[in-house]
Amino acid sequence: MPLGGYSSVLPKNSRVFSRARRTHPGILRGLTRVTRAPKACPDPMSIRQPLRLEPIFLEKIWGGRALQPVLPEDLPAGKNIGEAWCLTDREEATSLVAEGPFMGRTLGGLMLSEQEALLGKTQPDPDGSFPLLLKLLDARKNLSIQVHPDHATAQRMGPSHAGKDECWLVLSAEKGAEVFLGLSEGTTASQFAEAAGTSDVVELMTSYPVRAGDFVRVPAGTVHSIGKGLVIVEVQQNSDTTFRIYDWDRKGLNGELREQHVEPALKSILYDQAGLKPGPPEWREEGANMRAPLFEDESYAGELLRVHEMLTRDTNDYAGALHVISGQGRIRVRGEEENQSWSISSGQTWLLPADLGAHDLLPEDGDFQVLAMRSFKGRQS
Repeated sequence: MPLGGYSSVLPKNSRVFSRARRTHPGILRGLTRVTRAPKACPDPMSIRQPLRLEPIFLEKIWGGRALQPVLPEDLPAGKNIGEAWCLTDREEATSLVAEGPFMGRTLGGLMLSEQEALLGKTQPDPDGSFPLLLKLLDARKNLSIQVHPDHATAQRMGPSHAGKDECWLVLSAEKGAEVFLGLSEGTTASQFAEAAGTSDVVELMTSYPVRAGDFVRVPAGTVHSIGKGLVIVEVQQNSDTTFRIYDWDRKGLNGELREQHVEPALKSILYDQAGLKPGPPEWREEGANMRAPLFEDESYAGELLRVHEMLTRDTNDYAGALHVISGQGRIRVRGEEENQSWSISSGQTWLLPADLGAHDLLPEDGDFQVLAMRSFKGRQS
């Protein structure tokens, strides 16, 4: 019986059936990952441990092989990998737990059976999915000039669209690398509409040079593009609504010019965006450790941590995640009878369920630096 019997009792257009599809740990079309047989979980009503997630690799026309040095897993041979989805709960791709008693479980499945333990006070997306998506990107060529709608605009466009804010942390940058972020001062809606879909839009964009360690916030409605020669971590709301405005006149993997979405893009642009300039985060000393707040709003928050001595944290009953930027350390959880710890190292992504509670980060080797995220609420559309 397919999918454990879901299809025999649920209509195929129902939200529960859609989520049931995401729980199946098979290979997904267009995606590459390794699946393993699941193990029995100790307590279906609790998690109480960090969960290492396997990346899902996507081939892109603008991708390359530069993600290999920053990930412990081997990239698929012979493919230009543009993205590694490290934390995702979408119908087309859901993360797989890589080790431990939950090995082989999907994030979509955990959202069905252990949602309270996983989310705590975090509100899921309207369709019941986990509200954050984290990916690594390798831009060997410029990405398309594009825009994501905000929630209100997405709602007007219909149920198949969703608003999206995102932000980037630059892991590496070749000499002369840049990002395109927002429109040049004085650009009007009519000017941009006339140039949309052509190379003329490049002249109406503001570009900024960036280097490793820079942080970039990209609010919904901001016209943007990641320039060639960059490897970045992207944290975003769980939406894949993207409208291409210009794609550098190139062909896709199928040999045809890639589709552009000029009309919905023009409806999504916010022309009064300001203060978007990228830059390095501001580090604060906290004893021997250092902390750099990156972003926080009603949906999610993120910060960089440099851990040189034990750092105690708490989920405060919210779901979160860690992506290890460099070095190696441990996550230690205080148990009722004894402490448990897990080794974490560069390139890994760990999901922190809300019921994890108090935990310690302990440095072991190298410059132990992590990107720590916390999710508060899902998108509104």
